Amino acid sequence: MNLKLKCTPGIYVVGFMASGKSTIGRLLAQRLGWNFFDIDEEIEAAEGTAIAEIFDTRGEAEFRRIETGIVRRHVLRIGQGSPAVVALGGGAFVGQANRDLLENNGVTVWLDCPFEVVERRVALASHRPLARDPRQFAALYEAPAPGVRPRGRARSHRERRSGRCRRGYSEPSH
Repeated sequence: MNLKLKCTPGIYVVGFMASGKSTIGRLLAQRLGWNFFDIDEEIEAAEGTAIAEIFDTRGEAEFRRIETGIVRRHVLRIGQGSPAVVALGGGAFVGQANRDLLENNGVTVWLDCPFEVVERRVALASHRPLARDPRQFAALYEAPAPGVRPRGRARSHRERRSGRCRRGYSEPSH
């Protein structure tokens, strides 16, 4: 088993929207016998409204603030020894602070999915605010994913290997 997982038993499943993070995360958690959390579902439950409504009424910046708070709570819980697989929203890994937090407190796995598959999945659901405009959606997909190698060259995001075991929650260092 990976040393980092022994110290902070958290696996964070990240990737572009509709890449299968929730589906794969649930299956992985079930296989490991760990808890599973879907950050988007938790945001909707905590706020009592759909993510699209949060985007429309409060804006993306407020949504990201809420998202980061929920991610931090899970990282803290995992750091206290509660193993979990966490599926993050498509944009949660874009912010450097979130990437650092996740990479310092578990293992991140980037799911890469061909655009044609993502496009087909998104067409089946109207609840994705960043997929409403087809041109902007395609441009968002083509934009370089922060912290991830260019598409086609790598299938997963590798955590930094420090060789040291950090106990508990660790804020990113800047």
